[in-house]
Amino acid sequence: MNLTDLEKYFAADYPGPAFELFGTMHLAALGFLLLLNLYLLRFRYKNDQIKRRVRQQLGLLLLVNEIAWHYWSYTVGRWTIQTMLPLQICSLMVWFGALMLFTKSYRIYQYVYFLGIGAGIQALAAPDLGIYGFPHFRFFQTFLSHGLVITSALYMTFVENFRPTWKSVIRVAIWTNIYVIAIYFLNLYLGSNYLNLMAKPATPSLLDYLPDWPMYILYMELLGIATVILLYLPFALKDWYTKFVTTRDSMSRLDRISK
Repeated sequence: MNLTDLEKYFAADYPGPAFELFGTMHLAALGFLLLLNLYLLRFRYKNDQIKRRVRQQLGLLLLVNEIAWHYWSYTVGRWTIQTMLPLQICSLMVWFGALMLFTKSYRIYQYVYFLGIGAGIQALAAPDLGIYGFPHFRFFQTFLSHGLVITSALYMTFVENFRPTWKSVIRVAIWTNIYVIAIYFLNLYLGSNYLNLMAKPATPSLLDYLPDWPMYILYMELLGIATVILLYLPFALKDWYTKFVTTRDSMSRLDRISK
């Protein structure tokens, strides 16, 4: 492969095949991320030193991938303050995720679990890739960025035994809405559209199925609440079942004593 062949995979105007939603390479990328998460489950039974090393490697990969995206955007003339500040939920969760992995912070974990997984799943289901199909740099960068945010949250959940609580749900909901309000006013100042608060994105997205501005913002809020509840549901059911079993066993012991 000569330099010209290599350069086209980093070109702003990619001459290769465009991204195909749920095409072969889209499904292959999703399959790879699924296998990666299943593979990482094996570290659940490793010692703390190995777990820490895996966290650091995941955190480093997140940072390198994100910095590479900013560098690429700058070199092709796509970096602007209106589009590239790390203010979108997914971009913000990349930095939060890396910090969580390096510090093993439960406080940050709560946000990465709910916001990172919720936003990451949506981004992986309908990536904003346009002309950048496999094997362009943006194809790999996009799936790594969003996929590893989800992986980081799942790793901390299933390997490091972190878990959200009802307090986490309330805390994330309150601070996320405060953040959204702040970003709205920042958008007015910068002339930007972070969090898609000012208009639907120009490229096809899930927002196309929602009403026009500003009503779709309300739907986004409702979808966000539903996503957080769904992500917490497994833990709520586990707590309910544990409480039920404990109560049942306690009552059985009291019955035996009374007899």
